[in-house]
Amino acid sequence: MPQLPLRHEQRQALAWTLLRFTLAGLIAAHGLARAWFGAVQPFGLWLQGQGWPGGMALAIGITGLEIVGPVLLVLGRWVPPLCLVLAGLYAMGIALVHAQAGWFVVGLGRNGSEYSVLLIVCLLALALQHPPSSNRTSPNP
Repeated sequence: MPQLPLRHEQRQALAWTLLRFTLAGLIAAHGLARAWFGAVQPFGLWLQGQGWPGGMALAIGITGLEIVGPVLLVLGRWVPPLCLVLAGLYAMGIALVHAQAGWFVVGLGRNGSEYSVLLIVCLLALALQHPPSSNRTSPNP
C-alpha cells in the first residue's frame, strides 16, 4: 500500500483527528435523532419507569450532551473528560438495555452491546491519547 506523503507523526495526528471527528458525528446523530423525532419524552418516561428520579431531566441532559459534546470533540475541547463521561453513559446503556439483548446489533441479534462497546473503546482510547489541556487551539488531537 502506498504511503501518504506525511511523516509518521502527521499520519498519527490525522488518524486521531479522523477518529475524533467520526465519533463526534456518530454521537451527534444519536442525540439529534432523539431530539428531531420527538423521542426525548419517551426516553425520559422510560428512565422514570426504570426507577431513575428525574427521568425527564436526565433524558434532556443526555440528549443535550449528545448534541453539544460532539461540537466540543470537533473543536478539540475538554476531550478527555468528555470522552470519559460519554463512555460512562454508553456503559450505562449496556447495563440498562443492550446487555439483555445480547451481543449483536444486527444479524444474529438485535439491539445488542457490540456497537456500544466499540464506541466505549474508541472514546477511552481517544481520552487516553488526547492531551488534557482544554486550551488547545491546534486542530491536531
